[in-house]
Amino acid sequence: MKIYTRKGDTGKTSLYGGERVSKASLRIDAYGNVDELNSVIGLAVSFGLSEKGGEWIRKIQEFLMILGADLATPPSASERIDRISSVEVDYLEQAIDEMDEELPPLKNFLLPGGSHTGATLHQARTICRRAERAAVHCSEQEEISDHVITFLNRLSDFLFVLARYENKESGASEEKWNPKRNR
Repeated sequence: MKIYTRKGDTGKTSLYGGERVSKASLRIDAYGNVDELNSVIGLAVSFGLSEKGGEWIRKIQEFLMILGADLATPPSASERIDRISSVEVDYLEQAIDEMDEELPPLKNFLLPGGSHTGATLHQARTICRRAERAAVHCSEQEEISDHVITFLNRLSDFLFVLARYENKESGASEEKWNPKRNR
């Protein structure tokens, strides 16, 4: 299979189902952010994760592939594909609850950082928030699946908690933000 097709040379691309749209469309922006998020999560994986973190993140990367296809396929398309659902949202909530049981209570805002893995997961969280904003913007103009925004919202929470969890597992400390400025 050739990587290049030349079909996108005019600034248009195809959605799943064949509809041609501008590469600047809101839908393309939304799933482009999801693709970037999955890539940065791959970077975090390359730094090493705990065994349990590795299990969770592998599922998350698969969910993100489903989400990208979901966003690339308008709900009105005749193609039937897997869509993000409440099942994936429930998975995120269960994982968050499991990690929270092992973490000290959060009483302050934290500065993003810690280990390479933890810092990269914090970066992934911010990309996830951008993907969520792009999905919300898209949903204001076009129809998207029902659980996309909920999933992205919960995923950003998951990535924050996973960053904390991986920092704890690696022995990296969390730095609390001190809102009082030295004057």
